[in-house]
Amino acid sequence: MLDGQRVTTASEAGWFFIGFDRDAPASAEIRVDAPAGPAVQRLDIIPGDFDIQRISGLPQDQVSPTDPALLARIRRESALKARALESRWDADAFTAGFNMPLETWRVSARFGGQRILNGEAKRPHYGADLAARAGSVIRAPCDGLVTLAEPAMHFEGGLTMIDHGQGLTSFYLHQSRLDVAAGQRVVRGQAIGAVGMTGRATGPHLCWRLRWRDRNLDPTLLAGFLLPDPG
Repeated sequence: MLDGQRVTTASEAGWFFIGFDRDAPASAEIRVDAPAGPAVQRLDIIPGDFDIQRISGLPQDQVSPTDPALLARIRRESALKARALESRWDADAFTAGFNMPLETWRVSARFGGQRILNGEAKRPHYGADLAARAGSVIRAPCDGLVTLAEPAMHFEGGLTMIDHGQGLTSFYLHQSRLDVAAGQRVVRGQAIGAVGMTGRATGPHLCWRLRWRDRNLDPTLLAGFLLPDPG
């Protein structure tokens, strides 16, 4: 239970995942109901530090599209992503933490920055942009189930989505090549595609995103994460 709302059920091994998004409140209460009785913990949420990101020179149909056919395409693609986000793979692969999906990269945009595109304020950027050489191999940072693999989305370009258990889904945008298909199981370190600049992109990079249910999370916070020593 999160702030009085039932949100998830623990795996057979007892693990569960709860994430806090960019604009989470300053505190939260987690309650776990177990056969031995309930346990309650109050958490303080540290506020993030977010940039303002200004990007100019984008085609207008990548900022505020108006063409009816294009708007219909965007609605279809949004439905595909929504269905993929409904996945609830019965696993807890996230307990092992994540590796970075690239061997070499430069952070070109941090998670959560307010986006101003062609001078027009847009929603925050819910991804970590990792600039890298075009064609660089993208590797699965954690075991998972591929829920979407589409080579030519309007905004995202080549897009792969992977469920890591309990609805924790990672996204890989702007790929020049996809090496996996929906329904395929992947393991940590497996090649899933290549860096490109497809979709809404001004240079070769990987936009890496992470989402739990309806909450957008910073994927880099799970990179290198280790479980506490039970001893």
